[in-house]
Amino acid sequence: MTICMCKLICVTNRKLCGDFLGQVANIAAARPDRIILREKDLEEDAYRKLAEEVLRITPCTLHCYARTAMQLGVREIHLPLPVFREMQERQYFDTIGVSCHSAAEAREAQRLGASYIIAGHIFATDCKKGLPPRGTAFLKEIKASVDIPVYAIGGITENNAAEVIAAGADGICLMSGFMQSREPDTLIKKWRELLQ
Repeated sequence: MTICMCKLICVTNRKLCGDFLGQVANIAAARPDRIILREKDLEEDAYRKLAEEVLRITPCTLHCYARTAMQLGVREIHLPLPVFREMQERQYFDTIGVSCHSAAEAREAQRLGASYIIAGHIFATDCKKGLPPRGTAFLKEIKASVDIPVYAIGGITENNAAEVIAAGADGICLMSGFMQSREPDTLIKKWRELLQ
C-alpha cells in the first residue's frame, strides 16, 4: 500500500471565526504541517501587529510583506507571483511559497526560486464567489510543469480530497475548514487518515 505524504496546510482568514488568536492557538496545538498567516486585506502596519501576536502563539509562514517578515525574524513567506517577481530579498528566506494560476506562472515561480506553489482554486468556494473553479486537470497541468511541491487550495473537502490526491497534489490547503472548526485536533486526525 502506498502512503500519501500529502501535507496539510492551514491558511488563515480571521473573518471566518470569532476569537481568531484562540482559534490559531487551537490549530497550532493540532500541528498542521504549515500555518500561513494570510490576512491579505490588512495594510502592512496592521498585518505586522497581528503577526507579532500570532508569532507569540506559534511559528508561521507570513504572507506578502517581506520587510515585515525580515523585521520579525521570520524566514518563511508566501507571496503572490507579482510580488515575488519584484522582491529583492529572496536570499534572506529559507522558504518562499508562491500562488500560481497557470502552468506558465508555475514555471516562472520555479525559475525565480520558489520553494513550493499553491495552485487554485480547484473547486468552487465562497472565498472566490462567482469565479469558476479550475479543476483537477489544471492541478495536474501545474504538477507536470514543475519539480517543486504543488499544494492545492479552494473548495477542498473530505468528499473531493481523493481527486486532488489523485491529481498529484503534494499538499492540501484548508481555510474555512480550519477557521471554523470547533475541534481542530479532531479535524486534523480525520484529514491525516484521509490523506493516507
